Amino acid sequence: MTEAGEVLFDKHRERLEAAVAAAASREFYSAYNESPSPRVYGESAAAEGKAAFDAWQGKDFPLTTPGADGTVATERSPFGFDLGIRYPRVTDVDALLTAARSGMKAWRDAGPQARVGVCIEILERLHQRVFELANAVQHTSGQAFVMAFQAGGAHALDRALEAIAYAHVEMSRVPRTAVWEKPAKGEPLRMEKTFTAVPRGVALVVGCNTFPTWNSWPGLFASLVTGNAVVVKPHPGAVLPLAITVQVAQEVLAEAGFSADLVTLAAEDPADKLAATLAVRPEVKLIDFTGGNAFGDWLEENARQAVVFTEKAGVNTVVLDSTDNFRALCQNLAFSFSLYTGQMCTAPQNVFVPAAGIQTDDGVKTPAEVAAGIGAVLEKLLGDDARAVELLGAVVNAGVTERLAAAPSSGEVLVASRDVTHPAYADATVRTPTIIGLGVADAEVYEAECFGPVAYLISTGGTDESIARFRETVQAHGAMTAAVYSTLPEVIDQMRDAALDAGVALSENLLGGVFVNQSAAYSDFHGTGANPAATASYTDGAYVASRFRFVQSRRHI
Repeated sequence: MTEAGEVLFDKHRERLEAAVAAAASREFYSAYNESPSPRVYGESAAAEGKAAFDAWQGKDFPLTTPGADGTVATERSPFGFDLGIRYPRVTDVDALLTAARSGMKAWRDAGPQARVGVCIEILERLHQRVFELANAVQHTSGQAFVMAFQAGGAHALDRALEAIAYAHVEMSRVPRTAVWEKPAKGEPLRMEKTFTAVPRGVALVVGCNTFPTWNSWPGLFASLVTGNAVVVKPHPGAVLPLAITVQVAQEVLAEAGFSADLVTLAAEDPADKLAATLAVRPEVKLIDFTGGNAFGDWLEENARQAVVFTEKAGVNTVVLDSTDNFRALCQNLAFSFSLYTGQMCTAPQNVFVPAAGIQTDDGVKTPAEVAAGIGAVLEKLLGDDARAVELLGAVVNAGVTERLAAAPSSGEVLVASRDVTHPAYADATVRTPTIIGLGVADAEVYEAECFGPVAYLISTGGTDESIARFRETVQAHGAMTAAVYSTLPEVIDQMRDAALDAGVALSENLLGGVFVNQSAAYSDFHGTGANPAATASYTDGAYVASRFRFVQSRRHI
């Protein structure tokens, strides 16, 4: 271990041990406070973070990227203005990958503890810039500020630390050295053996537009801490959060005596198709991707030389059977549909409900009455524009509005979407959710993901058929989340069994302050890798263990 690495490991040992313990117990833990309150971060933190974000606009971002020629500016805030930030444009992939690999030997030889210390120090420095990052996430993804601070800042940091903790556990399973002694006639056979955690190669992180940090940091840090160099290829619409990430990582690496090029930013014009070029390079051995099925499937089929971790589209499902609190059910679902305008891989889409209705504390509710109950909550929740935008945020791209506009033609409009005027950003595109009524036979509609604020209320012949359709659609098309509402233990048991068959996480009777969209680091697994929506989970041992290999040497004593 390097001296700097040893110092950083000792500095962050307590935080690491707390994260390891939380992941083992699955109890609540958070290393980074999710409240942007001045009482937590200081009176000036918010203003300083906003000023830092504003200062980047219209300027060259100060990064030097090997293989870059010229600059590219591709970001427009979903709240209605161009960021105009110029980043080095990668044109020479050979030079980029050569530079990335150049520092890997020293990084490998430093050992797991040094790498852990450096990586947690990077998180510490990112946390110091959390308000700047929150503004960057807000104005590239369209998340409202508080959500950007939480999901794009504090929660993303926790997910990254979780990945580091899992990697530390996996790399620590085998001792650095061991004495092997086998009894024999006369003197025993004795050998000393050395075991080294060896990285796979260069890792490629392909960022997404909606959650540029939350979805990128787990893979980035899982690869880096296990010894791999990381090339970060951001979505052209969400570069700044990952540019800041790379800037901080390079600063810490250089200060600790390692090559800054162990983490590089590969910005591009969308026409460059840089991710596809990098993905099939023989130097690239690990790929993390979040996004649509088309490119995710392409990566799985074509990046044969790499271990590919994908999170793609799915059809998240809710089965309604019965409830003892209809009002709370409607409130919980309405909030889940509204959060970030449904632009979450965990947002519910398909709601199966018996055509004859569901038993509730307020009598039997038909599908139309369920929709009306949810619609009434949506009106109360989102009726005031100034309040609505703090939950909805803004529409991230034109594809979302196009799907929303087309949705009414697919079924009966039970709850209509409306335009919302943002009080601070007049050019922002903000929409409320729509609920479309379908029949169980309309599989061609509800078996495809409609990413954005569109929910389908699907009438079935009964709860048994609802559960059967849930199992079949998720097995065929994938899902990141599922939920059930029922007062009957036998129905809950049926859903649990179906969820295990389909390989998807299940939430049961969420009536309070937890929503199906949300997952908690150290306790909830995000994705399972057990259905077509994702090949991996944030975070389990499998997510990190395949990013390195143990290589041994042995000698007689």
